[in-house]
Amino acid sequence: MCVAGALFVAWPLYRRQQRLSPLVAGVVAVIGAISLGLYAYQGSPELPSGAGAAGPPDIEAMVESLAERLEEDPDDLDGWKMLGRSYMSLQEFGPAVTAYERAVELEESQNAQTLTDLGAAILERDRTGIQGRTAALFESALALEPNNPSALFYGGIAALNRDDKDLAAERWEILLSLNPPENIRGVLEQRVAEWRGETVTPQAGPSAQAESSAAATGSIVTARISVPDEIADALPGNSSVFIIARDPAQPSPPIAVTRRQLSEFPADVTLGDAEAMIPGRNLSMFDEFEIIARVSVSGQPVAQSGDWYASAIVRPAEGNSVSLLLDQQVP
Repeated sequence: MCVAGALFVAWPLYRRQQRLSPLVAGVVAVIGAISLGLYAYQGSPELPSGAGAAGPPDIEAMVESLAERLEEDPDDLDGWKMLGRSYMSLQEFGPAVTAYERAVELEESQNAQTLTDLGAAILERDRTGIQGRTAALFESALALEPNNPSALFYGGIAALNRDDKDLAAERWEILLSLNPPENIRGVLEQRVAEWRGETVTPQAGPSAQAESSAAATGSIVTARISVPDEIADALPGNSSVFIIARDPAQPSPPIAVTRRQLSEFPADVTLGDAEAMIPGRNLSMFDEFEIIARVSVSGQPVAQSGDWYASAIVRPAEGNSVSLLLDQQVP
């Protein structure tokens, strides 16, 4: 499931950069840099778990604390990688690039995954295609580790941009040999067949595939999140909306977390193992968890009075989708 977790990250990235066909979009929807998510030293949710709960820990404060620590210990390689992943989770791509560049420097450009993570961060920051420096980073990663899944994906796209369909197909065939989940395999096979000039059988769209995979594995939950018009109209469109999954019996730290903007809703938001806050503590490990969505009126990551939220208990064996209407207000 490591590949599956990675795959769901990069669709928004490549859709903005390359504007590929819906079929390729299906692939990008299910691949990305294999980052295990945001680490957390500790959580401090402001409200107790349950139907009336809302609010993730102060994630940004944790990241700031880590950054300050690294100023005092600039040779902490694992710390720089952690900081890069943390900034990526917060969608602060400029600082993520800086963190990964320091990690690459410490490793003397000899770690394929770090090179790939740096390339992905640059793509997000610059909103450009896979070319120049980013293409070189992915090629270097493949030279070091020919079977690196995310480098194979990006390297395949880079080859396609050079109109080298054979190389693109070859790289994605290696990706297929790494046994990705079935919903991902179908899309990859479809694109490879097109590049090889073979007959292509239409596949279900990426949303249907992701939903099917979620029901089969219990590793992904899709939350249909909406905000009443009167509330949305009264708040800035760039207000942060935090979506977290947490264990009701141990709400701190959360299991998984992501952040969006109010202007994006209503929308479906998917949480899975790729959004895990602590490596090894994945959403797929839990028979029951709580999903909380909260729009921050103050802009602060910690729940404060006046924030709007909703929550629901999810039991994957019974279903992997919930609907959340953010119509409750933190006292």
